Amino acid sequence: MEKEKINLEEAIKNTIEENLKEEKKETEEKDFKPQKKVPYQQKKVDPKNFVWFKDLNKAFDENEKIHKSRLTCFNKIDQNTKSWIRFTPLGGLDEIGGNCAVLETENSAIIIDCGMSFPSEDMHGVDILIPDFTYLKEIRHKIKGLVITHGHEDHIGAVPYLFKELQVPIYGTSLPLAMIENKFKEHKMYQYRSYFRSVKKRVPIQIGDFKVEWIHMTHSIIDASSLAIQTPVGTIIHTGDFKIDHTPIDGYAPDLHRLAYYGEKGVLALFSDSTNSYKPGVTPSESVVGKTFDDLFMKTKGRVIMSTFSSNIHRVYQAIERGIKYGRKVCIIGRSMEQNLNVAMELGYIKLPKDIFIDPYEIGKYQDHEILIITTGSQGESMSALYRMAIDEHRHVKIKEGDQIIISAKAIPGNEPTVSQLINFLMKKGAKVAYHDFSEIHVSGHASQEEQKLMLRLTKPKYFFPVHGEYNHLMKHKETAMSVGIPEENIFVMEDGEQWEITPKKVRKVKDVPVGKIYIDNQINEQIENDVVIDRQKLANEGIIMIVAQIDRKNKKLISRPRVTTYGIIADKDDKDFAKEMEDLLTSYIEHAKDYVYEKNRIFENELRNVIRKHVFRKTKKYPTIVPVVYFM
Repeated sequence: MEKEKINLEEAIKNTIEENLKEEKKETEEKDFKPQKKVPYQQKKVDPKNFVWFKDLNKAFDENEKIHKSRLTCFNKIDQNTKSWIRFTPLGGLDEIGGNCAVLETENSAIIIDCGMSFPSEDMHGVDILIPDFTYLKEIRHKIKGLVITHGHEDHIGAVPYLFKELQVPIYGTSLPLAMIENKFKEHKMYQYRSYFRSVKKRVPIQIGDFKVEWIHMTHSIIDASSLAIQTPVGTIIHTGDFKIDHTPIDGYAPDLHRLAYYGEKGVLALFSDSTNSYKPGVTPSESVVGKTFDDLFMKTKGRVIMSTFSSNIHRVYQAIERGIKYGRKVCIIGRSMEQNLNVAMELGYIKLPKDIFIDPYEIGKYQDHEILIITTGSQGESMSALYRMAIDEHRHVKIKEGDQIIISAKAIPGNEPTVSQLINFLMKKGAKVAYHDFSEIHVSGHASQEEQKLMLRLTKPKYFFPVHGEYNHLMKHKETAMSVGIPEENIFVMEDGEQWEITPKKVRKVKDVPVGKIYIDNQINEQIENDVVIDRQKLANEGIIMIVAQIDRKNKKLISRPRVTTYGIIADKDDKDFAKEMEDLLTSYIEHAKDYVYEKNRIFENELRNVIRKHVFRKTKKYPTIVPVVYFM
């Protein structure tokens, strides 16, 4: 019975397969017959389907228009205005630091930030550099205010020196103004505090022809802002220094909604931070540093000594939190660190119990595992507290074996050698050092490429001006802007001193204004003249020769052997031979000198200087400073 059932199933299966083959063959033969091609629009379709397809086409076209409209909101700006604005960077381009710019109309102007930068190694005796204020003094009658984005030194460090030249209202949020106030106290300029104007974020205020709004932004300092500036020709956005931190320490995320609001209304131009233009992805949140601090504090049995920028209050706050967590007393060392922390606590930016703090002289009363020292010196500055600790010159603290040093900052370009030297000193003392290559000991305060793209997408500007960075950073930021659809012809890479005129229809370079750097001795808060710095460079590079001689004018001969002193020319062991050489040269010159050179000391000394210079150059290929002092008898 089962066998018959199986045979029946196979028969049915075979019949089905044969039927399928025949159907397939008929279909193929039918399809093979040549048919006349009919264009798509001539094919017969169900009228209902045609209406539906037409609706889809229409919806697609409408969405295309919506996309184009939302990406070109700047077209809402009045294109027929005859007004103009001019933007002139006075510092901060082709360099890191020294940020300062002026925005002006025909009748008024505002200054955006006024910062300092660091000198190069050959600028001997120079502590900081500030912008040249020549152009600002030329248009002083138009300037209605100084607008501050945040309290970093490269944005406020030159304000006291500007105020020595001209006084204008200073607009900013609480922390930057408090930091500027401390600087005015140091410069004995406290009377200028009456020029301070505290502002509220999201509340535009009129300053001359401009309506300026501060927009909250995250950075490596508390209370940073971007600026929305409504001008007679349209709105411009100046980001200041920024990054997009969604988990900041204080919980105040960047105000992206306000940026998007202006983007929808129409932004004529965006000026955006370019510092991290080469970094792909997203800059890590400040909060990740706290986890690294946890690991270090937990493992350390000795003292913890943490150094960072004095303005990085949230970094200091995270370190103090871990100090409290692991039962350590906190000692703050460094004037700027103390001032900034006190200001932040007084204004309510951070809240800490006061009984956790101790003075430096009290450190010896506690065990090493009970001490956290927070200090300045993360850049290896020779006068900083950490540097003096490392070379045993600090009054209260000396580095010893078992100390855990945390340098929670990246070296500013140019400071790498001094930071490396500092680390060497610390390690020779037996301390452990956690630096930038240590896992997330420091995070940047500047936007990486994806955050830069987000800023461009939110504001949707017609024109884009990369700012804040070296030239290669600006060019890389230009590439990023092009990748999100900004036309190359609408992107302008500027240099300091170039003045650019902006209207809704075009941008053009108008002229160049005087720019440069002023040298400052920060110990006395005074300017160092350019020729002094040049003389110092020459002395360091070429050396100096001093010759003192008594000469019998009548008989044209030396009265006694001249005194020859050199620095930076020859080795000490060759001093006697060189002095004899100079004596012979002087004797020969006296014998052959023409009568007129004996008429005045100055003439004689100038001629002698030339003779010695030529001789020394033939021998050393150097042009030292030569100081002859001649007494005629």
